Amino acid sequence: MEYGRVYFEDVQVGDALPPLTKGPLQQIQLTRYAGASLDFNPIHQDEEFARAAGMGGVFAHGMLSMGWVGQALTDWAGAGSVRKLGVRFAALVRLKDTVTCTGRVISKSEKDDVRLVDVEVWAENQKGDKVVTGKATLVLPSRA
Repeated sequence: MEYGRVYFEDVQVGDALPPLTKGPLQQIQLTRYAGASLDFNPIHQDEEFARAAGMGGVFAHGMLSMGWVGQALTDWAGAGSVRKLGVRFAALVRLKDTVTCTGRVISKSEKDDVRLVDVEVWAENQKGDKVVTGKATLVLPSRA
């Protein structure tokens, strides 16, 4: 994987992150994520169970969607750049959904030779519904 390299001086408030698109979501991805996260809740694996629980069918783990948002950030700014990421899970991600993650720079600051960028982040499905919203703080290198 080759990460992006963004310098603090080159980033402006209002800049958009390049979109990262995932999907269409398949059941095998949910099974793999369950194994990686040790979250074997049957609402993510068993269609009948999920329907009986009133969920309308299986859906992705929220943290999987958050992970995709994190990947969009590191693809843009590089590994180790994310200092903080907080999100709200706004809607369910269903099988066959395609999710696009992106963001927008909302502020920049410098203190003690640390250059921080705050980014509004979100992920939306193929219908344009936001499934994740949040904010991230990244540390960026300087050209100096």
